[in-house]
Amino acid sequence: MNAAHRLRASRGFTLVEAVIAIVIIGIIAGIVAMFIRAPVLGYTESAERAAASDEADLALRRIARDLRLALPNSVRVLPDGSAVEFLLTSTGGRYLAVDDDVPGLPALDWDNADNRQFAVIGGTMRAIERGNYIVVYNLGDGNVPSDAYRFRGGADDTNIARVEAVDYAQPNTPLVTLEDNAFARQSVPMTSPNRRFQVVTTPVTYQCRLLADGSLGLVRYWDYPINAAQLAPPQGGPREAVIAARVANCGGIFQYGTAATRRSALVILNLPLRPRGGNGLVRLVHQVHVDNTP
Repeated sequence: MNAAHRLRASRGFTLVEAVIAIVIIGIIAGIVAMFIRAPVLGYTESAERAAASDEADLALRRIARDLRLALPNSVRVLPDGSAVEFLLTSTGGRYLAVDDDVPGLPALDWDNADNRQFAVIGGTMRAIERGNYIVVYNLGDGNVPSDAYRFRGGADDTNIARVEAVDYAQPNTPLVTLEDNAFARQSVPMTSPNRRFQVVTTPVTYQCRLLADGSLGLVRYWDYPINAAQLAPPQGGPREAVIAARVANCGGIFQYGTAATRRSALVILNLPLRPRGGNGLVRLVHQVHVDNTP
């Protein structure tokens, strides 16, 4: 093989051949992309919708768990359905009444406001702590004196008092000392027929509002003062946490029955979220049974 023949054998592709190869590869890639693009987009949108559904489901389950611990007749919803508020309970029990006639133990006094201590019969499922609230026979809806939202330290005609101290020396009959015996200053004594009381830890508000990034989000507020009026957002330095982002709209998220149907009522939760890609809408609806038997 002479030198000229070896040179022709090793010269490789020409520019025209390279351009033709690139064009053919581009055509093939475009055809393949047309078939792959739709499944990839479909998978991405499905994953984003699934993530939004999981976020909405987790938020609704959190709200439902809290609502099941709400003080009877304490649930209230703003007219536009953008916020719900209730008093969160931790436990409850039976208070010793004068009629029980148990010597050596103090009864909850409905006549003398100076007697601020009473015994709990049978203990409680969870410990009562200082700063908790004792509520007896809550009827809500502005019923005086059976509306716990009327709480004011030293006020008359309320059915709620803050705990000053608890003595667990006898676990089955702990002694609760109140900061103020508001029950003895009721104009019409509203004792519980079953001598029952509930322990409230804090009011809780769930509100849909504008977040710092300009999107709508669902926010949980807690650890703020009890207020007679429903304020959203609540005042008094509450703690807060965003439990759902990218809410589509705030109207009608929370629905509650009328006063006539609230003895055994449903709170309807309707949460619409937009997936991260912004395509479509995910809406989850959840119904929570609220036991309003005081």
